[in-house]
Amino acid sequence: MGLFERYLTVWVGLAIGLGLLLGSLSPELFIGIASLEYQHVNFVIAALIWLMIYPMMIQIDFSSLKDVGKKPKGLVLTLVINWLIKPFTMAFLGWLFFKVFFASWVDPQTASEYIAGMILLGVAPCTAMVFVWSQLTKGDANYTLVQVSVNDLIMIIAFAPIAGFLLGITDVTVPWGTLVLSVVLYVLIPLIAGALTRRHLLKKHDSKALDQFLAKLKPWSIIGLLTTVVVLFGLQAETIIAKPQAIVMIAIPLMIQTYGIFALAYWMAKRVKLPHNIAAPACMIGTSNFFELAVAVAISLFGLHSGAALATVVGVLVEVPVMLSLVAFANKTRHWFDDSDANA
Repeated sequence: MGLFERYLTVWVGLAIGLGLLLGSLSPELFIGIASLEYQHVNFVIAALIWLMIYPMMIQIDFSSLKDVGKKPKGLVLTLVINWLIKPFTMAFLGWLFFKVFFASWVDPQTASEYIAGMILLGVAPCTAMVFVWSQLTKGDANYTLVQVSVNDLIMIIAFAPIAGFLLGITDVTVPWGTLVLSVVLYVLIPLIAGALTRRHLLKKHDSKALDQFLAKLKPWSIIGLLTTVVVLFGLQAETIIAKPQAIVMIAIPLMIQTYGIFALAYWMAKRVKLPHNIAAPACMIGTSNFFELAVAVAISLFGLHSGAALATVVGVLVEVPVMLSLVAFANKTRHWFDDSDANA
């Protein structure tokens, strides 16, 4: 476990603080960043997200898909949670809190944007950070790769239709062209680039060369993550400082969603008798979000200063400490599972 993973909450917290400070002291800097866009795609955010995603995509071994049928239960659990449950519970909680509980405190347009941001988080299953959560829970690394690989392939096809459907039923106008473009930019192209890079390195060299290349990229991925957090919170600094209650209101349903989905997934994993080294990362994949994609799509669809973008940024703020608390819980309850079950 590297220094970055061990103190992940600290680094993200410092990046958030730095973003808020810079956004308050030099708002013109972030106005300039916001202006660097074309067809609703911000070049700075796109470059930073690519910097984060590309190394993660290289780690995905699609040759592992041949083993999908060997231990189906863990994979089925992840797919059911990610695609049949989580997007819809997130949309429902967003509607419940911002159209019912908080309706008198938030204007209808802003409420719709908050709900949209939450939906985008709910439809984007974790791809990058799940490797960290899996390692922290001593999960089966190869099986985690299988789960991530399958989810990424499904995401290419399912993200836009599910997001569009849920945004539509919550009265948000969906610019389908921008939504599809976002999926291509932030999922399909990085996935293809990662697969081609992996294939080239393994064909021309060996697995050792692949590991060395990933080790060289890792610092850049970390820089990309932390810089993205700084930029996002810098862009939203004025809103966050002026309306701290908005952060709290968004965080409440996000935390309920995260803990609720994990509880359901963990209960289901125990019921189907998964071994802990498959159950824990399966539940982490189903619980956490691909916030990089959600942030990018929210910015593309609604703009850098929108309520949707703010909601996805709050998702970053909430996810790291909450997921680390779930990692601790999963490790303490390892004895609940029978790891002798090899047919998961």
